[in-house]
Amino acid sequence: MSDERDTRGEDGEDTAAATRPSGKRSARRVRTSDAPADNGSVATLDRPSASRKADKTAGKAKTSNPFKRLLKFLREVIAELRKVIWPNRKQMVTYTTVVLVFVVFMVAFIAGIDVAFVKGVDWLFG
Repeated sequence: MSDERDTRGEDGEDTAAATRPSGKRSARRVRTSDAPADNGSVATLDRPSASRKADKTAGKAKTSNPFKRLLKFLREVIAELRKVIWPNRKQMVTYTTVVLVFVVFMVAFIAGIDVAFVKGVDWLFG
C-alpha cells in the first residue's frame, strides 16, 4: 500500500486517528423548545415558519424591473459556474470517447433489431 503514509508514532500508536475527521457533525442541533417533545422525536433545527417567509416576501414587488431580474439571474449563474469542478483535457477526451462509443453501439444495436424485425415480418407475411 504505497498510497498510505505510516502514521504510527514511536510507540506503535496511530497518531493520525485523533486528527482524522470522523464524518459526524461536531455541533448538536438545538431544540425548538426547552421542554421535551411529547412524541419522543429528535431535536430539530429552528426554521422560519411559512408566515415569516410570507412577511419577508410581501414587501418585495413582483413587478420589479425585468432587466434587474435578468442581471441578478446572470450574476447567480456565473457564481454557480465558478463552483463547478471542470474536467481537465484528459478527462474530457475520455468522457467524450465513452459517450461516442456508447452512441455508436446503441445506433448499431437498434438498427440491427430494426433489420431483424423487418426480415421477420417479411418472412411471416411474405
